[in-house]
Amino acid sequence: MTKPSVARVYKDACYEHGRAYYEYDNIRVSWGEQNNYELCAKIGRGKYSEVFKGYDCTADKFVVVKVLKPVKKKKIKREIKILQNLANGPNIVHLLDVVRDPVSKTPAFVTELVDTEDFRTLYPKLSIDDIRFYMYKLLIALDFCHSMGIMHRDVKPHNIMIDHKRRELRLIDFGLAEFYLPGMEYNVRVASRYFKGPELLVDFRQYDYSLDLWSLGAQLAAMIFLKEPFFKGSSNENQLEKIVEVLGNRSFTEYLAKYEIPMKKHISDLVDRNLPARPLEGFITDKNKHLCPPDAVDFVKTLLRFDHQERPTAREAMGHPFFDPVRHLFEGQ
Repeated sequence: MTKPSVARVYKDACYEHGRAYYEYDNIRVSWGEQNNYELCAKIGRGKYSEVFKGYDCTADKFVVVKVLKPVKKKKIKREIKILQNLANGPNIVHLLDVVRDPVSKTPAFVTELVDTEDFRTLYPKLSIDDIRFYMYKLLIALDFCHSMGIMHRDVKPHNIMIDHKRRELRLIDFGLAEFYLPGMEYNVRVASRYFKGPELLVDFRQYDYSLDLWSLGAQLAAMIFLKEPFFKGSSNENQLEKIVEVLGNRSFTEYLAKYEIPMKKHISDLVDRNLPARPLEGFITDKNKHLCPPDAVDFVKTLLRFDHQERPTAREAMGHPFFDPVRHLFEGQ
């Protein structure tokens, strides 16, 4: 048995809203009219869905239509409930409609369209102040989610839509999101491998919102060091190894001991190796040094911590000196 852990903030957010807020099994879905939408072009696909650019014939505008692959009804209801609870939240994708095919019963989510380009093309063009600006917007979205008792659990570049011309950002795809209830044990098969927090990789199930801050840290490290992805494991075990090779196994061992995490073989093998922490400054090169001022590197260090309790909350992260040059842009929002 691992040692219990409870979120440092917003731990009772769901309870404060009442059971109907977070119990999604019994929600009645009000399905819209599928014929109001036309599919124009396929723009993406994932494990659980195919994504299309669509046209809303009634509103005369382009939208995104996410057609779900066969999944449990419970998962669909959870995503709908979460998006409804987060409606009109800052920098969070707007759910416009839910429809389903009358014959196949295949459901689809209709959301706003963000005019974005592939992150692999966009990110290398961004200045350090652009990165500060968009990471701050992302933290605003995450703090709102967390304040509403919701963990996103899949923060990664694919789920962050940036319209660079309009300087807009939307956090999308809440298919893996979940309500946070203190003491609950959660599935560790969430998040994409390169952005999985150590807690998932050592099978620690009482994780919380801080998981999203690790994922943000992994993404930010990739952006400033121009190393996509920053931790590139070939399997979950190898992903953990890649993390320990950077952060060192001393802090890893302390983390395991603090939460009494069982030592499976691949974990004990990492503990037994001589792996000193590698200074993040060692990732600075002539190519990326314009993106690596000391405050950026320090901010990554504060996020990429084994101990989830030591990571800043989204609100605390917004107070880091990394954001001093752009914070005034958000005053009064």
